[in-house]
Amino acid sequence: MLTMPSRVELHPLTLADQDEFCMLVRASTGLHQPWMQLPATAEEFRVWMRRFDDGTNLGFLVRVAETGAAAGMVNINSIIRGRYQGASLGYAAFAPSAGRGYMTDGLTITLQHAFTDLRLHRLEASIQPANTASLALVRRLGFRHEGVSPAYLYIDGDWRDHERWSITAPHPWTPDPSLPET
Repeated sequence: MLTMPSRVELHPLTLADQDEFCMLVRASTGLHQPWMQLPATAEEFRVWMRRFDDGTNLGFLVRVAETGAAAGMVNINSIIRGRYQGASLGYAAFAPSAGRGYMTDGLTITLQHAFTDLRLHRLEASIQPANTASLALVRRLGFRHEGVSPAYLYIDGDWRDHERWSITAPHPWTPDPSLPET
């Protein structure tokens, strides 16, 4: 478990989270559609969890510290080392806890973990332009708008445009040993 003084804690996502995760995804359909599609059945969840097997993708639940309830999920996806030292960020709130700032807290912890423990230099978030809640969240966290990628991801039966947002590690930053010196 990764923690810091906060209203939330970041817990690595495991197969044992399947029932809770799928129940919360089903309860959150109205919140997530049409922005994303998360696994809502046991079979979908088990297939989806395979993405975390090789360590290039990491999945977490954002849990309310006081109650242990899952407020949302965060993925650090496609971790690339070498000269890039970056990854993409995916996240979603769960409807029962949405609108209470838990995802702001959870992503704050995620950024600290990514930049300090994982020693990543850059995180990117790609967001559909009409997803105002997600855009507000990355703005609050200090992400920079970098442009628009037309027809970027296939979601809900169509290729969707996405805005690209990024944030880099604060200074001073300790690089991962895989970063070349020159």
